[in-house]
Amino acid sequence: MRKIPASTRFTPRLRAACVAVLIAATSGTTIAGSPAYAAPNRGTTQFKGVNWADPRDNFADDPVVLSGLATSDNYARTYAKASRIISAFRANLGANTVRLPINPYTVNGSSWKSYRGVIDAASAHGFKVIVSYWEGTGSRKDGFIDDPATFWPMWNTVVKAYKNDKQVYFEPMNEPHGYTDAEWADIAAQWLATYPSVPRNRVFVSGAGYNDHVTSVCADPRLKGAYLSLHHYGFWKDYATYDQWVSDLKERIGDCAGRTVADEFGAPMTTGLDYNVATPSNNFINYVQAVTDTFRELKMGSVYWPGLRTDDTYSLQTLTGDPARPWLATTNQSGADRLAWGWGRGKPVRP
Repeated sequence: MRKIPASTRFTPRLRAACVAVLIAATSGTTIAGSPAYAAPNRGTTQFKGVNWADPRDNFADDPVVLSGLATSDNYARTYAKASRIISAFRANLGANTVRLPINPYTVNGSSWKSYRGVIDAASAHGFKVIVSYWEGTGSRKDGFIDDPATFWPMWNTVVKAYKNDKQVYFEPMNEPHGYTDAEWADIAAQWLATYPSVPRNRVFVSGAGYNDHVTSVCADPRLKGAYLSLHHYGFWKDYATYDQWVSDLKERIGDCAGRTVADEFGAPMTTGLDYNVATPSNNFINYVQAVTDTFRELKMGSVYWPGLRTDDTYSLQTLTGDPARPWLATTNQSGADRLAWGWGRGKPVRP
């Protein structure tokens, strides 16, 4: 969760990444007519989900460790814990989708075997699993691919492992805000060209910037058939009315709702706000009611940030019980109600 940058930065790492993309583009991979060209997406309401995050906000220079898991967990323990947490997401919220972070430290090293327990458990329980690359911390937290030399091997491994699992979806990069719209579209197109065996309708192309608008990637014919992922947050404005929030969201979507999933949106859930009561003076209540009404209206899927993240006031779930046998409790029932409303369930709370 981050604010939209005032300007786009250009660094030597940007030039290096672009050069790497251009070199890769000369590989001769042909995507026209390949099986990856799926029919255009028509609505995304099948994605009813939450993010499951590392307490560090998924930005790490070592393997990601999801809230409730531990570095000492082997595959079997990871699978068992993940099975319970996934079951709790379904029982408490009615979710059927989970979005998970990856990075090269997680995939290219010894942690990958145990981390697969999360993906495998979610898939086995019938969840759709969106796997997304996060960058590192410090100087690496700049909206660029940290290192193409480790980025592509990471995706080689993940795609090889899960290209035949129809429950698993691939999101090449989370919030690629270091790149211009055109540069990011080039990288997304190269990802699709590199993995032609992955059906387009199992790929989420992030919106440009902080995933904050999908209009540019939607217009690029090279990305045809892929889903588009949008991020949208109430803290981006100090205050806006309900109608202003609706307008803001629709402007970022354009006419691309039929391909778009809001795979991050969120607001404070542990501070006592009641999202079931219209409160025009409160920015976050206006925001949550506006975006969930709009998701429902446009028949868009959504993935709340975060379903579970330790010590995050936005977290809609919190860990309970024995850490070896975790379960979850809902932190704000009105927030859960609004999430369900956006998914097409429940009863309206606004006049």
